[in-house]
Amino acid sequence: MGGADAIDLLARAASTPGLVAAPEKLPFYAEQAGECQLFAHCFRQQLPLLIKGPTGCGKTRFVEHMAARLGRPLITVSCHDDLSAADLVGRHLIGQGDTVWSDGPLARAVRQGAILYLDEVVEARKDTTVVLHPLADDRRLLPIERTGELLKAPPEFMLVISYNPGYQNLLKGLKPSTRQRFTALSLGYPSAEVERRIVEQEGRAAPALAAQLVHLGQALRRLTAHDLEETASTRLLVMAARLVASGLPLLDACRAAVVNALTDDQETSAALDEVLRALIDDGH
Repeated sequence: MGGADAIDLLARAASTPGLVAAPEKLPFYAEQAGECQLFAHCFRQQLPLLIKGPTGCGKTRFVEHMAARLGRPLITVSCHDDLSAADLVGRHLIGQGDTVWSDGPLARAVRQGAILYLDEVVEARKDTTVVLHPLADDRRLLPIERTGELLKAPPEFMLVISYNPGYQNLLKGLKPSTRQRFTALSLGYPSAEVERRIVEQEGRAAPALAAQLVHLGQALRRLTAHDLEETASTRLLVMAARLVASGLPLLDACRAAVVNALTDDQETSAALDEVLRALIDDGH
């Protein structure tokens, strides 16, 4: 797709927002509050996007949905403590007695005009975010020091990063110089109505079962007496629904997919199990 065609495509997507792919071929995503339009406008204006939100709220699925909707290839990198700038940009490899340059996912995305998604970017080493700076501002350049190349990102390239603010601390957070290069979007857990639709669709759940699971999830999110690192995510509710769809009793499915996934502490687990038995009707 050429640059002019891409801009025209994005203009249509942002204003309608129309779909490039047929709706039935898109990865399922239930929109919460205009985030699809914001993504399309950022894409059109060649702006990088930062997505903030808790674990399991749909950040990755949202990016997959929008990449398909806009007709662009998607390259996803799950960031971790050992991820370096060289892992992203590329490195020389030895093969058959010679050294050959091998592009990393960042260089491949720039060359292809793809959407690059760095999931949980704050987990990566500090030098990783620095290499993003010239791509995330008006320059849209990727210098490859080891080859002497200077790649100019085409109009179709988009940089998207995400992280969970709940994990942020003094050691793992975005520098202001990085954060202020990005347009930012905050996602939370969806409303009960939207979450029921998600559990029905993704968990293959009947409406009554989806309603019970969403009620459980919302009750667990309101709990503040227990020291949980995370609360019940939409992802966990979908997993419970899928276990039920395969024939596992509802209480067992909720214990395995929700309670046991949230804590290893026996007292906390017992307290959560009490909430579970009070709210769930296993005869659903």
